[in-house]
Amino acid sequence: MIDSAFLITAFVTLFVVMDPIGLTPVFLALTQGMNPQQRRSIAIRACITAAVLLAVFGAFGEAVLGFVGISMPAFRIAGGILLFLTALDMLFERRNKRREDRSEEDDFDDPSVFPLAIPLIAGPGSIASVILLSGQNPGLTGFLTVMGVTLSVLILLLVMCLFSGLFERLLGKTGITVVTRLFGMLLAALSVQFVLDGLQAFGFAG
Repeated sequence: MIDSAFLITAFVTLFVVMDPIGLTPVFLALTQGMNPQQRRSIAIRACITAAVLLAVFGAFGEAVLGFVGISMPAFRIAGGILLFLTALDMLFERRNKRREDRSEEDDFDDPSVFPLAIPLIAGPGSIASVILLSGQNPGLTGFLTVMGVTLSVLILLLVMCLFSGLFERLLGKTGITVVTRLFGMLLAALSVQFVLDGLQAFGFAG
């Protein structure tokens, strides 16, 4: 029997780690210049991809990474490096320049899988949280409970992303540019923290 304290703990943990409030401006920056249909598709794909990945890790835990010989610290370092490359694109507006060079409307950079689903939503933190929470209540009931909480957080994130266009209209082009640069810096700092955490786990950083 799953008690209410575990449900509250699981929800708060996953909500803080996934951070739907903080991810909404990042989603807006990554999808700058896209139309509502493209943004809706990207948001849905990102949440579905993240849900599938988290379900796999919740069901099989560290065995998934161990099967291919990858430790969680190594996964954290790799995610940090990839995230840093995305932050550079945001800081120097490389994504916008590439997008302007595309002649076809449907040919655009799709950030749904990377970096939204991985590593921003289903990153080392959320994967580790799902593994830990599932381990606290082994069995099918515990797994379904954790997945239910995970889906509730993802639904909140999806709703916030779908309404991100309202923020864009309020901020305007100049405001969006400022937000893009600002969150590019924040993403760069977050990526460095990922790498440092991974190195610390290996004993290379204090």
